[in-house]
Amino acid sequence: MHCPNCGFDSSDFQTVLSLVTVRLQQKGRISYRALQYEFGVNEALLEALREELILSEQVAVDEDGKVLVWSGEGANGETAKRRNDETEGASPQPPILFTQPLAPSTQPLAERRQLTVMFCDVVGSTAISAQLDPEDLRDVVRAYQEAAVGVIQPYDGHVAQYLGDGLLVYFGYPQAHEDDAPRAIHAGLGILSALAALNRRLQTDYSVTLAVRIGVHTGPVVVGQMGGGSRHEQLALGETPNIAARLEGMAAPNTVVISAATAR
Repeated sequence: MHCPNCGFDSSDFQTVLSLVTVRLQQKGRISYRALQYEFGVNEALLEALREELILSEQVAVDEDGKVLVWSGEGANGETAKRRNDETEGASPQPPILFTQPLAPSTQPLAERRQLTVMFCDVVGSTAISAQLDPEDLRDVVRAYQEAAVGVIQPYDGHVAQYLGDGLLVYFGYPQAHEDDAPRAIHAGLGILSALAALNRRLQTDYSVTLAVRIGVHTGPVVVGQMGGGSRHEQLALGETPNIAARLEGMAAPNTVVISAATAR
C-alpha cells in the first residue's frame, strides 16, 4: 500500500501498521490521539491505518471517532466487558509522553544495519492509572523509566522511544558492538532486578507494585529519520522491531523472552 500524502513509502507503512496492530492487540483499545503520540504519525497516515485495520483487515472497529478497538483474534465479549469494567468510573487519562531532543547527527539519512531490539512494557497499566491520581501516576512512570534507563545505559543501549509506560531500546545503534545481543539480555534481566528494588518504595509511597514484560529480537533493520513537522525520531524499520514487540506480548509478567536469533 502506498500513502502519497503522509511521507511514508509502502515498506515504511507496513512497518508502522505492524507495530500499531501489535500495540492494539495488546491493549485492546487505544485512542487515535495516543496512536499519533506513540508512533509520530500525521493525519493522512492515521486515516490510512484506520482504513487498513477497519476495512481491509477487519481486525478493529471505530468507537465514536476517537478510539480504535481490537476486534480480531482473541477479542470477545468477556474481554471487552473486562476492559470496560477496568475503565468505568476512571477519569480520562491523557497519554504520558516523554520526548528526547535529537542531537545533531552525523549518521547517514538512512542506513542498513544489524540491531538487537528490546520492547519493555508495564503490565496492567490501565488498572494502575485508574488507581492513582494523574500526578502520582506520572511520578510512578518516571521512576520506573529512570530505573530502567539507569540499567540500559551502562550496556550502551539507546532508548529510541518512550511509549507511555513502555520503552523501545536499540542495542547496536548508534554505536555497534560485537556483543549487542548479550548486552540486551543482561539489560533486560537488570531491569527486572531494578524493578524489584523500586517496587519496595512504590508500595510504601503509592501502594502499587509494577511488573513488566520484555521481548528481545536480533536482525537487520534500516535506521532513518521518521516523523513530520517539529517531531522527528531516528527509528529502525523492518521486521525486527515487529518480532521484538510480539515477543514482549508473549512474555509472562517479570520475564524476558528472546528470539532464537538473539540466542544464537
